[in-house]
Amino acid sequence: MATRDASPSDPREAAEAAEAKTLALDGGRRLAYAEYGDSDGIPVVFLHGAPGSRLLGSLFDPPAEERGIRVLAPDRPGYGRSSPRPTEESDEPSQRLTTPAPADFFDALLDDIGAQSAGVVAFSGGSRDALALAAARPDRVRYVSVVAGAVPPEARAETPRTQRLLSWLATNAPTLLGGLLRGQAWLARRLDPSVVVAQYTAGDATGEIPDGVAAVVRDDFVAAVSRSRRGVLDDFRSAAAPWDISFDDIEADVSLWHGDADTNVPIAGARRLEPEVPAARLRALRGADHLRTLLWSVPGVLDEQRRAARSLDPDASRDFPGSTVAESHHRV
Repeated sequence: MATRDASPSDPREAAEAAEAKTLALDGGRRLAYAEYGDSDGIPVVFLHGAPGSRLLGSLFDPPAEERGIRVLAPDRPGYGRSSPRPTEESDEPSQRLTTPAPADFFDALLDDIGAQSAGVVAFSGGSRDALALAAARPDRVRYVSVVAGAVPPEARAETPRTQRLLSWLATNAPTLLGGLLRGQAWLARRLDPSVVVAQYTAGDATGEIPDGVAAVVRDDFVAAVSRSRRGVLDDFRSAAAPWDISFDDIEADVSLWHGDADTNVPIAGARRLEPEVPAARLRALRGADHLRTLLWSVPGVLDEQRRAARSLDPDASRDFPGSTVAESHHRV
């Protein structure tokens, strides 16, 4: 198992300074994203959870800059300032088909910065989109790091009660759930960040959550659902449905970083998923709950992304700023 690394730096300044860029996609859709880390570095795309937004990518900012990594953090479809993913038309929202985010948003990101390929990091509910991208774009996805990732229904021994309730509401009462989320966002703006953080932490996990991280987690939730709830409704509704991803089409190596104290997505699901995904490797973090898995894995995730870039692209071996920084102290 891996052990805890140093606490991350305060990410609030990076989150506040990051400019939201908007790209035009086919069909009049739009994609918003922010950048963190080294603007001239190795490209890595970060996919937030459900709910979530581009702001969460700020947790990677100082370590990414030190390692010469350019983090592209989009609002996944339907979240923040990005348009919802395409769905088949239906008069009943609960009957709309929900599929992984189309790969054109990934293509648009890379094309915007002139990159041929990139690594992918996904947190929590972003795991389905990450694995779908790896299967659909094997020529452009260099390496996949899934952090506290959601797993397909068949990999779950039991779904936590809260997740079951959210999936039921998204399917059977989407208007009600959308209203509840809007109300939660209104309250979150006015309450202490610890109220939001409590949704992603467990009482028996170890280590404090820094104030700056807590503030970003709160702001991330607010940004995720203030403009639209379509993204989170699609994600919650699809949580109980088959993922419809051909794992055999994934050519990139995959790391599954997961905490053994995660009550949002129990590690048992990651253990079942590991043998189903080619070249996947589970990296267990002792004492880490859902949020702490993300915080503690940041150095190791960035280190493995940098190694993958260097092994596949000779041009990535040049001396980026911070390239002499020691590798993570995580041990598996």
